[in-house]
Amino acid sequence: MKRILSIAASAALALGLSLPVGAKKVHTIGDSTMANYDENATVTRGWCQYLQQFLTGIDVNNRAKNCASSKSFYKEASFWTSVKTQMEPGDILLIQFAHNDEKTSGMDGDELKAYYTSVGNTELANSTDYRGTTPYDTYKKYLRLYIDEARALGVQPILVGPICRMYFSGNDIRRNGRHDLGDSFSKLTSNGILEKQSVPASDHTMDYVDNMRQVGIEKDVPYVDLTTATAELYLGYGDADCHAILGDGDGSTHLSATGAALIARRFVELCRDGGLLEGYCNLSGDLTLSPADGNLGEGYVGQSLTREFMVSGFSLTPAEGTATVTATGAVEVSADGGVTWAKEASLPYSGSTLLNRFVARINIAAEGPNSGAVTVAVPSGMTASAEMTATGVNLSGGVEVNAYWRLEANADCVLDGPAQVIPESWHGMELQRYANPNANTIWPDWTGFEASRKTQRNLIEGSEWPAGEIDEVSTRYIEFGLTAAANTELAVDELSCFLCGCGGNGMCVHVWYSTNDDFSNAKMIYQQTNLPANNMQFVQEKPVLRIQGGQSVRLRFYPWYSSKATGKTICLSDVKIHGYASNAGDSGLSLVTDDTEGLTTYYTIQGYPVTLLSQPGVYVERTVKADGSVSTRKIVF
Repeated sequence: MKRILSIAASAALALGLSLPVGAKKVHTIGDSTMANYDENATVTRGWCQYLQQFLTGIDVNNRAKNCASSKSFYKEASFWTSVKTQMEPGDILLIQFAHNDEKTSGMDGDELKAYYTSVGNTELANSTDYRGTTPYDTYKKYLRLYIDEARALGVQPILVGPICRMYFSGNDIRRNGRHDLGDSFSKLTSNGILEKQSVPASDHTMDYVDNMRQVGIEKDVPYVDLTTATAELYLGYGDADCHAILGDGDGSTHLSATGAALIARRFVELCRDGGLLEGYCNLSGDLTLSPADGNLGEGYVGQSLTREFMVSGFSLTPAEGTATVTATGAVEVSADGGVTWAKEASLPYSGSTLLNRFVARINIAAEGPNSGAVTVAVPSGMTASAEMTATGVNLSGGVEVNAYWRLEANADCVLDGPAQVIPESWHGMELQRYANPNANTIWPDWTGFEASRKTQRNLIEGSEWPAGEIDEVSTRYIEFGLTAAANTELAVDELSCFLCGCGGNGMCVHVWYSTNDDFSNAKMIYQQTNLPANNMQFVQEKPVLRIQGGQSVRLRFYPWYSSKATGKTICLSDVKIHGYASNAGDSGLSLVTDDTEGLTTYYTIQGYPVTLLSQPGVYVERTVKADGSVSTRKIVF
């Protein structure tokens, strides 16, 4: 298959524009097709998740974000702002947007919202997705902003054509699959909205990719045509195999690990052929592992920590064979996604190409380092290895903190311990009621809960879920949170809840947590599309989080529906944030020490520590005994 050369990159070279030598990092901004995913939460992968595997001598800082458009990444929270704080002179910035810029059929979401407001249609104004941009105007505006602000920091921007959607039409990808809305778009005029508009294929007004290319020429910025490259890749596989092998099995946009790795490699090929990232491209036939870092971080004794590795090798001899994965020390490996574990696993390959993945885990047996290694070997004798380690910790001790939202009759939180609750809040969502989702609600057997148990039912503002949503909406979520009390360190060791959809099987949800108030650098802990109606799913994360006094952990639920629908709800129950609080410097929090007979402290019902009971009210008395045991009782003063 022929390689695609970037016209703008070639033009940039002809003009004498060169990328910096000795760059420290490649920063990436974009949407869910680029983003990092937790392999324990989903099979979806972003192509920049594997970019490091095909680069050498430079680090990748992947900051792409689910549901981002060129506008929302710039305007929301502090995503772009936080990326800028991580960039240094000489670094490189990859910019890929378009998927979510198309949310309002080629119209600008803010302008559309303002129009609906001006004509008094509050319902449509509230349901309009502001992320949408016009390809010929606001989309180009935000691309220019990223370019100008990156250059002001001494960073070299590169525009990257967005990967295609797998929208097949015979032996081609449809225009809208290539992000050209010319066959059907909407236009906002002074006389209202014109729908189902079209322009000839030769007219690129509504083509996001061509407008990105134009910005590249205007700004003398290299442009890598990954759109055409992915179209050719998809067509080479054909409709069925493209979806089955390169896609994540849920629609025609997002990628599997194989698809993400192939596209990452193709991107680096395009850069090499266009003279970009010179000296950093790693496209040899040697075996490589991604990620190269096998540090699993901290975990609890008795807990298993896992990491997925992608192994790649090209031009292998013999052309068909089996790669052997061997584990040493505390490490075990699995080639079937974690169903079976052993010290050895096999990965067959053919066509002289190995592109496969396996999972490695460490069962933490003791506090401190637990280590080992994984090695992949092919018949020719080539090997690739990664050292692995996990640090066993024990967060017990101190004063137990437990925030619990039952969500049976109200949104109240029962808090035990020194911390401050961040009350449940709704954004683009609203509370419907507290009810039994269905007389036949299914709870996990181990709970012992009755089918009639009530839960909190939540729906989108205005009750109507829009058509065409395939991912979360950044401004639509339900949030819970907990803030560490002043002068304490809060070690959070559990985030959990039950959830399900009601009214149909089309409810979809992402669950994230973050310790940043602007919710940057969030971690996804659960993803589910088409939730079985009335079938409660248990979500639990056992993180090792240490947050200081005044810092918070926030838990968010981002729901969407698989089709246009009215009245469908997402049901939440038993949300819990648990941990242990300990002294941090000069604290009013008293904790047990070896020479302490027993210490008693008092807290308000909201969890604030008090030194003396001076005001009438309800308090919690907590006594920590010398043996570490804790007793509590409610008192009225």
